[in-house]
Amino acid sequence: MDIEYKIGQMILIGFKGYSLPEAIKNQIENGFVSGVNLHDYDRGENKFEQNIKSFEQLSLLINEIRSTVSEIPLFIGISQEGGMASRLKKDYGFEQIDSAKKIGNRNDVEYSYKEYFKMALELKKLGFNLNLAPVVDINTNLKNPVISLKDRSFSSSSNKVSKHSEQFIKAHNDLNILTSVKHFPGHGSSNVDSHLGFVDITESWSEDELIPYEYLINNNRIDMIMTSHVFNKNLDDKYPATLSKNILKGMLRNRLAFDGVIISDNIEMKALSENYSFEEIVLRGIEAGIDIFTITNSYYYDENIAIKFRNLILKKLKEGVISEERIDESYKRIMKLKKKYGIIS
Repeated sequence: MDIEYKIGQMILIGFKGYSLPEAIKNQIENGFVSGVNLHDYDRGENKFEQNIKSFEQLSLLINEIRSTVSEIPLFIGISQEGGMASRLKKDYGFEQIDSAKKIGNRNDVEYSYKEYFKMALELKKLGFNLNLAPVVDINTNLKNPVISLKDRSFSSSSNKVSKHSEQFIKAHNDLNILTSVKHFPGHGSSNVDSHLGFVDITESWSEDELIPYEYLINNNRIDMIMTSHVFNKNLDDKYPATLSKNILKGMLRNRLAFDGVIISDNIEMKALSENYSFEEIVLRGIEAGIDIFTITNSYYYDENIAIKFRNLILKKLKEGVISEERIDESYKRIMKLKKKYGIIS
């Protein structure tokens, strides 16, 4: 496979529109992207008008995406958690799924499985093959604006988080949909939303936040882990997790022995974009161990972002800043995952 296609597998993009824009279609056809990530909320315009308004419309959009010929078939992803953190909302005509908090409070693993099977079945019918969930953050800060106050955590108990997230993953995997646990190494103790700015968890983070990851890795449940943009000077005194070699290679790869795909949270989020340039985010991320960069294309819309991404990496390969061997590492992990779930033969 040509290096350009290998680079393309390292980016998951979003776009604006209820149908597929021509520029995005061209990038898919030319192998510039690994997949797409669909949303209902446009952060740049601050309105619920991005890709989703009804079951029928979304089905047509996904069919349009799937029928666009690509050398390597695509991840078709969404972040569907349930409760307030749902892209597929009841108002649009979709299944209402309980929040993680409600499921954790009920604490019935059979009910958890049934609820998440309903979720996964709807995703399957629509044509999704990737859900960028579940959240395995521990509910340690009850005033956390992005986790606790949005009911996105199962519990303050690491055991409950482990058990219910396992049911989430199992329900999806049983329908051949892969998942991505998040937000490594833990966002539950933060008091700032990383969508909005810099997040320092140095004084609040604890080792207990790794327990769900250890449990799920040891039980062979995780295919993909999403990083958070949180900063913890005790783990890395220079970079947030997404850009940290200490956290991703040192902690996740070496200590926790995870060899699956590492995907970033949206690199447009202000915790990164207000502190680092696009070039620095990509280069530091690759060095740290990111396999796939998520760009939702919602904050600062650029329909040619995948071309910009590819050209930057090609330039740095030519300059010797990045090695082709490093690109191959990510490419092999991504291909292994796409084969596992039948996305490619």
